[in-house]
Amino acid sequence: MLDPKARVIMISGANRGIGLAIARCLHFKGYTLSLGVRDPAKLDGVFADAHATTLSIHHYDAEVPETGTRWIQDTVSQNGRLDGLVNNAGMYKTVTLQGEAGKDDEPDLDALWSVNVKGPLYLTRAAFPHLKASKQGRVINIASLSGKRVVGNSLGYGLTKFAVMGLTHQIRHDGWEHGIRASAVCPSFVSSDMATGITDMDTAEMTQPEDIAELVATLIALPNTAAVPEITVNWRNEGIY
Repeated sequence: MLDPKARVIMISGANRGIGLAIARCLHFKGYTLSLGVRDPAKLDGVFADAHATTLSIHHYDAEVPETGTRWIQDTVSQNGRLDGLVNNAGMYKTVTLQGEAGKDDEPDLDALWSVNVKGPLYLTRAAFPHLKASKQGRVINIASLSGKRVVGNSLGYGLTKFAVMGLTHQIRHDGWEHGIRASAVCPSFVSSDMATGITDMDTAEMTQPEDIAELVATLIALPNTAAVPEITVNWRNEGIY
């Protein structure tokens, strides 16, 4: 397992849900963290015990690529290196095949594509030279079972998560000889604000964000010789096809 105390990890969308759980988990394990969020003020006091040299918070908006480039530059300038990127920032909007009468869903589809696909693509592209220099770089994409199978009526979200799976495998291919290992974590419903916004199922029965965080920590810590391309996670018995 790789030593966390010598590694710098960036996490997008780290102000709530899965992203915040990942940040807390990796902070506890001793990683140096750089957190990217739309509104840094939302993390005021959350990591009050963290030293300024081991945790920093930055403005990042997945719909504005320049903020990602600046975030990476500031992270490397501050820490001298970058060893991992967790692409967690994402959104859900309803876009269906047959559409809804009188509704223009083009803006929603564009927003989904910008945040869920272009966001991680541009961040990874900007981080790539630094991850190569690490020789043990890690890219963890928080995808979804909606990127592995079709259930319900979530066309727009599913399209973007299938794309994230393709992105993950391309990162593995391009980064392999440089020691970069990429993994996609694909959960079903996770107890979070996103889940409560799209289903009335009992969130207490769902996978908890802290469980996803532990999986991410394991993927980051594994050596180059134990790469895991995908992990699927579910809280109910459901076929994946």
